[in-house]
Amino acid sequence: MSDEYTIRVAQSFKDIAPESWNSLSGASRLPSATPYNPFISHAFLSALEESGSATAKTGWLGQHLLLARSDGRLMGAVPGYLKNHSRGEYVFDHGWADAFERAGGRYYPKLQCSVPFTPATGPRLLTTGLDAAAFQQVLASGLQQVTEKLGISSAHVTFANEDEIEALEDEGFLHRTDQQFHFINEGYRDHSDFLDALSSRKRKTLKKERRSALENGIEIDWLTGSDLTENIWDQFFTFYMDTGSRKWGKPYLTRAFYSLIGERMADDILLVMAKREGKYVAGAINFIGGDALYGRHWGCIEDHPFLHFEVCYHQAIDFALSKGLKRVEAGAQGEHKLARGYTPVTTHSAHYIAHPGLRHAIADYLERERSEVEQINDYLEDHSPFRKGERQEDDD
Repeated sequence: MSDEYTIRVAQSFKDIAPESWNSLSGASRLPSATPYNPFISHAFLSALEESGSATAKTGWLGQHLLLARSDGRLMGAVPGYLKNHSRGEYVFDHGWADAFERAGGRYYPKLQCSVPFTPATGPRLLTTGLDAAAFQQVLASGLQQVTEKLGISSAHVTFANEDEIEALEDEGFLHRTDQQFHFINEGYRDHSDFLDALSSRKRKTLKKERRSALENGIEIDWLTGSDLTENIWDQFFTFYMDTGSRKWGKPYLTRAFYSLIGERMADDILLVMAKREGKYVAGAINFIGGDALYGRHWGCIEDHPFLHFEVCYHQAIDFALSKGLKRVEAGAQGEHKLARGYTPVTTHSAHYIAHPGLRHAIADYLERERSEVEQINDYLEDHSPFRKGERQEDDD
């Protein structure tokens, strides 16, 4: 394969033709064995770069791995970045960095293979779909070689699809797991049908919560496509900055990012906006994939009881069911999602650690961490809100 294919690194999406990138499985709505994931589309990734959100200045220097045939056709790729910090990743390695540097090592820069600021599982070893396993192996090997050639400490492939982990482990990457909460559509007709699957007590609680969220004259709008005007983005960005500044200190995304995605992928975006007295006061942004709705972040300028849960979780389920989507991925962390019908799922990442001593210590840690994640997931599954046994009496 080495005689027919070459691997190179591109530092900017300006150097990658959109049609070539989007020919890879899952990167567009073209027919593919991998469902469309909007976060790995050229439109999304280039918008992060062009808007100044993910650039060398913010600590995300493009280092995208490209696998091409001798005729130039792109056959595989990995979105990657050289990073001098660990912010905006949601798979935390700060402790690894601190320990290595206290021992005299240099952890940064590192190679981060992910979608910046986006804790959503999706393809990381992108291929054309033809002989995908073989090309994944070549890309995994390429990441290992690039790490060693650059003389850096490590390479990290985060929120990878589970089927990519084997190829990465074969090249010396260490497997890490974590937990998220996703809503799984078990063929529900609508939200009421979903509620019928819950225990009587949980069903009654959620009905009351949804009614309470819409008190004080709150109305909900779904905005997508041509609804996403610059005026709407101005309002949503105000929510994002207000809440993000309190939550993270300094929000990652620039105002220009929203204009770019609104221009390039408006039909892949759902804004759930809450209105009171004719004015929007809160909203959540979601991205629409081939088989999933991906909730990302929310913001508000007014506080109302349960409004966050309504806008981010209940409305997302409503939309997903109305479109026949298989699941809602509601982002990182949050055991409060369990009570609202989101079940624990395991997420996967892989880490190549060049230094033998650091690698050994991290391998030992990850073995124990994987066991703990599995035990927690089992415990939470046993405490899910779904009813067990026969259907209970109506609680309206």
